[in-house]
Amino acid sequence: MKINVRQLTIDLWPALEELFGSKGACNGCWCMYWRIGSNYHKRSRELNKKDLKTIVKKGPPPGLIAFVDNIPVGWCQLTKKSSLPWLEKNYSSGHDNIPDVWCISCFYVKTGYRKIGVTSGLVAYAMKLANRSGVKTIEAYPGNSNSSFAGYPSTFAKAGFKYHSHGKYNRTIMRLSLQ
Repeated sequence: MKINVRQLTIDLWPALEELFGSKGACNGCWCMYWRIGSNYHKRSRELNKKDLKTIVKKGPPPGLIAFVDNIPVGWCQLTKKSSLPWLEKNYSSGHDNIPDVWCISCFYVKTGYRKIGVTSGLVAYAMKLANRSGVKTIEAYPGNSNSSFAGYPSTFAKAGFKYHSHGKYNRTIMRLSLQ
């Protein structure tokens, strides 16, 4: 099964809508959690959706979408850490001083396509894109076995990420140095 990954641009918005469905992926988040924290829950799904669409329109692409046979099957939020204010506030040590850190902060994989390599394919593409873009550091924030929306430490370790520190809410901060 070939997984094709592309950056999410406005022309692919209908594919993301199809993937996320009427529920907006995880609890109507529309990938706003790392931007505004748990406040995404206090807002309507439609407002979260509208805000993500505005971000996509404005650019740069805020993430990646994976396809199998032209069916949207996976999503990965990939963006500069500075684009995720809640994450940056809550997952920075204060003395890192690494400019332009990119983050792999969120995944959503369609039921029926899980455990076949979609997440690993998204991570691999994210690494290639970051490397081509001259990014020196990528971070990820995997959780425990009950929080797959941010990935698992083992997935990132297999891709070469190293443990950096422990974050809030039982999350590990993992980093990959490029170049």
